[in-house]
Amino acid sequence: MIVGAGPNGLAAAVEIARAGRSVLVLEAGDTIGGGSRTQELTLPGFRHDVCSAIHPMGAASPFFNSLPLADHGLEWVHPPVPLAHPLDDGPAVVVHRSLEETALDVAPDTAAYRKLFGSLVRNADKLGRGFLSPLLRPPKNPFAMAHFGWIAMHRAQSYLGSRFRGERAKAMLAGNAAHALQPLDRPMTMGFALIYNIFAHSVGWPMARGGSQAIVDALASYLTSVGGRIECGVNVKSYGDIPSARTVLFDTSPRQIVSIAGDELPSRYQAKLEKFKYGPAVFKIDWALSDPIPWKGEGAANAGCLHLGGTLEEIAASEAASAAGEHPEKPWTILAQQSLFDPTRAPSGKHTAWSYCHVPNGSTVDMTRIVEDQVERFAPGFRDTILARAVKTAADLETYNANYIGGDIASGMANLGQILGRPVMSPTPHKTPNPKIFICSQSSSPGPGVHGMPGYFAARAALKRLG
Repeated sequence: MIVGAGPNGLAAAVEIARAGRSVLVLEAGDTIGGGSRTQELTLPGFRHDVCSAIHPMGAASPFFNSLPLADHGLEWVHPPVPLAHPLDDGPAVVVHRSLEETALDVAPDTAAYRKLFGSLVRNADKLGRGFLSPLLRPPKNPFAMAHFGWIAMHRAQSYLGSRFRGERAKAMLAGNAAHALQPLDRPMTMGFALIYNIFAHSVGWPMARGGSQAIVDALASYLTSVGGRIECGVNVKSYGDIPSARTVLFDTSPRQIVSIAGDELPSRYQAKLEKFKYGPAVFKIDWALSDPIPWKGEGAANAGCLHLGGTLEEIAASEAASAAGEHPEKPWTILAQQSLFDPTRAPSGKHTAWSYCHVPNGSTVDMTRIVEDQVERFAPGFRDTILARAVKTAADLETYNANYIGGDIASGMANLGQILGRPVMSPTPHKTPNPKIFICSQSSSPGPGVHGMPGYFAARAALKRLG
């Protein structure tokens, strides 16, 4: 039995069904998807990703790549370049699939960029399998992971400031480090800068044709083909709401597990789950546009994803502010322009854009003006292209998906302790003391992203207990 039909719940169900076991997925919503839904949020014909939009981890996922998802409708769309980072003056910093082209783009730090990423990219497949696995297990590639881990442990702000001379490399890598949803002076933030650039050079930053919904639809289609079942509109509020099953896997946050199944778990373990911390949140905007975004920086129009944040110092200040409970005036902002590369997203000649910035957990503040100011800063005339917008505050995002506590789309802070032990410190963190109950959400290891690996590892743990 699986509670929750997000990417991880469906991944767990697929792995259990592939092992020949019967499996039923219960979903509270009217449709499956969790953080991977696509809807017409603004105007008819404009299809927007409700949460996740760009999927380097999906393309790198060992589990997804083991499934015939293409046969069930999933197609990855690769823009000409994975990422662009506009600056106030001059061309945008462009992260190409080619490491060498990217290194040339970040001059005067060409040699430093080659030195940092050369061996990491050569070992990209080994590293991807390493950091998409529970980190407290002995790694299968210890030397590659040790090299990565030594750099990843650093605080991004000081590491970038000391290793690079020019603004271009520092700004672009700071933008990737900001995915940590942590101040850039915290340990492990450099790891996020490494991971996202390694993926850019190895598998790209693709989007799913038709929207992120295509990922979960493909998982559901394959699940059905191997005998699994899904029931929507079933809101599990207590353990008694769950039909009798030999095992139950929760694609939910630790807070919900305590609420639903607390009586089935020892008080000491409940206390550990209750100590699980949630981090800064996001404020999200989707736009229906009359025209492509008029970027002033050369290179930005070829990117599926952009980071709008300016310099390393600006991004560090923005991330520190949101973690301290403040709303930054110039926030680090991520933006995706899917319709440039996937015409299924908008009516002919029209476009969509997807964006969010970081805000304090639980925020109800409308950041529309501030986010649009940040876009306009790098694309003068952007506001003139807006036909309609849909916004979600951090509080709205928790209402949409109960796993996003306070609007934390990572379903748990990605600090050092909760990267190594997620949601508890254990080589098998998906297990609970109750042999029937497992955790398969992104609140468990290896953590956030649409890649299905928490679901896969939880399913393997459950199958092992079932013998």
